[in-house]
Amino acid sequence: MLSGFQSFLWRAMAGIILTSLIALSSPAFSEASPELPRIESKDGKHIFYVDGKPYLMLTGQVHNSSNYPAMLPKVWPVIKQLGANTVQVPIAWEQIEPSEGHYDFSFVDELLQQARANNVRLILLWFGTWKNTGPGYAPEWVKTNPKRFPRMKRPDGQDHYVLSPHGRATLEADKQAFVRLMQHLRATDPKHTVIMVQPENEVGSYGLARDHAPEIEKLFRGPVPQELARLKGKSGSWQEVFGEFAEQAFSSWHFARYIDEIAAAGKAAKNLPMYCNAALGDAFNAKAASTSPSGGPQWNMIDVWKAAAPHVDLVAPDIYTRDHKAYTAYLNHYARPDNPLFIAETGNDADYARFLWAALGKGAIGFSPFGMDASGYSNYPLGAKELDAKTIEAFASKYRVLSLAAGWWAKIIGTRPMWGAAKAPDAADQSHVFGRWRVTAQFELWQFGERDMPWLKTDPHPTKGQPVGGVLVAQLADDEFLVTGSDVRVRFNPSQPDKGPGGGILRVEEGNFAPDGTWQMIRVWNGDQTDYGLNITSEPVLLRVKLAWGH
Repeated sequence: MLSGFQSFLWRAMAGIILTSLIALSSPAFSEASPELPRIESKDGKHIFYVDGKPYLMLTGQVHNSSNYPAMLPKVWPVIKQLGANTVQVPIAWEQIEPSEGHYDFSFVDELLQQARANNVRLILLWFGTWKNTGPGYAPEWVKTNPKRFPRMKRPDGQDHYVLSPHGRATLEADKQAFVRLMQHLRATDPKHTVIMVQPENEVGSYGLARDHAPEIEKLFRGPVPQELARLKGKSGSWQEVFGEFAEQAFSSWHFARYIDEIAAAGKAAKNLPMYCNAALGDAFNAKAASTSPSGGPQWNMIDVWKAAAPHVDLVAPDIYTRDHKAYTAYLNHYARPDNPLFIAETGNDADYARFLWAALGKGAIGFSPFGMDASGYSNYPLGAKELDAKTIEAFASKYRVLSLAAGWWAKIIGTRPMWGAAKAPDAADQSHVFGRWRVTAQFELWQFGERDMPWLKTDPHPTKGQPVGGVLVAQLADDEFLVTGSDVRVRFNPSQPDKGPGGGILRVEEGNFAPDGTWQMIRVWNGDQTDYGLNITSEPVLLRVKLAWGH
């Protein structure tokens, strides 16, 4: 008789085998033309598919100016050391259309060739009308023609630095260049080395909530679109419907509509998943978030963006806070049944690495530290002062345990109950209930002994006060779990010990999944290895845990 765990694996394997047989029997199938990448959502969970198989994006993003052929040799060694399966690389509008109507895709072609040689997939970041809200990557022929390509206007009529989302000529020019890029991918990338595209980057406006050009003033005083009237359950002007958030909602709608038109045109050329990333404001105060930057996919405007941009598959947070509470809040804001969670950017300093566990526990389809190359640039204090081997290893150690069967992790994360946690500054215990079991993560403990053993004298744990440690737990069946993590002690106890016979650990296997999904055991943990919880050091391992109810 199959165990719950074996049954789960058998069903998953059977589904993938059946899908493969159907694909192979189709006349349209060929090795050169795998399925387009796609995102599927069901029951509030999400799975990203690449080549028709679940795919977990273990990603790294290069620095902004590493998007030239001469810089690529400084990229691949770091990506290899990181163990990433996906790389995010900017493609600048000024780069592919330096003069209007004349296109240059030489870097795109070189990037595709080298990515394939290094066995990684790509996410292209379209730096077009906006990059970090500004026009820095627009071509010179756009930046120097404000009459044709207008900036947002301040109330006094002066130009703001942001290209206006109401500029039709700007939209048409950007869209044409983006479509040419997507057409080029359709022609030159039949195996879908590029699996996702980000149209624009961190859009919105700092220092000015909306455009105040005369014709835009009239638009702002008019009624909200019907989609938003239905969303809010009332009609009227922006002020009447959105109150103190009227200007932010107005900008969010128009930035999102602008990008949606670009995304729709790009998808018509090649239907790849597309996302927009958010430069984040305050994690807890919506009013404070409304100004940083206004118009972008801030957490309090996700519903507006969803209504305005149906061709954008998801909005993703760029998280550069080291604050545990704020980081957790951002995960909660962006992990939604209608929005797959993707940490599109996060800091590349070692203390950010532990948040991978929390992100995956929230169902993330991918995670990406920013600045993963040897170009010598550092965005400290947002990231590391120096990207040395120890810093990279903080992420690489976690990627290693997941990458052996990243597809299976994507399937499990997208179908099974999950929980993840990152160590908080106070190193307090964190717990989660899975049915009749409570899982608890503890930190700053040696592998042997308990805190309350007066006879056991120890030195302070080396991780005391350090921002390291976390856990990821997946429930495979009522009494079966997968556990991984780093610098953590994990305990399983009955969730309601006074209402049942209790229970405990029956068997713990250390191992991992083979590429075909079969479990490969390395050893059984017992004795010292289980007497004081399941203790995982800085080198993550994967544990299959079977519990005995009533033991």
